[in-house]
Amino acid sequence: MYKRTYINNQIRAREVRLIDETGKQLGVVSLEDALGMAREKNLDLIQVTEKVDPPVCKIGDYGKYQYQQEKKEKTLNKQKGGELKEVRLTFNISPHDLETKAKLAEKFLKKGDKVKVELYLRGREKAFGDFGREKVNKFLELLNSLTEIKMERELKREPRGFMTIISKK
Repeated sequence: MYKRTYINNQIRAREVRLIDETGKQLGVVSLEDALGMAREKNLDLIQVTEKVDPPVCKIGDYGKYQYQQEKKEKTLNKQKGGELKEVRLTFNISPHDLETKAKLAEKFLKKGDKVKVELYLRGREKAFGDFGREKVNKFLELLNSLTEIKMERELKREPRGFMTIISKK
């Protein structure tokens, strides 16, 4: 993700759209004039973007500019939340274990994540689909008593069992 930033004599355009150190736009000027203005103020000419013609350049301290860019990149990388977490239930789960799983799901929801609730049915358990659906509904009621939930995807029967996705209201 590292993008090369051109400064001073590395810039290869004839004309540049110039922004001074206060952020005021000075319009399109020749590269020599822009470099002259930057030198007068003992600052650098930094190419901000080359995607447009003429490229946008800014007069400023290159070290400060680089620091700001790194800081911006770090904050972009930090933003999380909204991930999909998974809670698996089994056919013969005990009521206490159901409560434990509900508390775990509540923790995920409070962090802002969505929760995928799955109940796998193996072998003969597949014949008792109604019992499995009851288990998942009991889990959802228990979770709703802890924190308000919203169904992102309805409880659906799949080849392996039941699955739903929930999020915090």
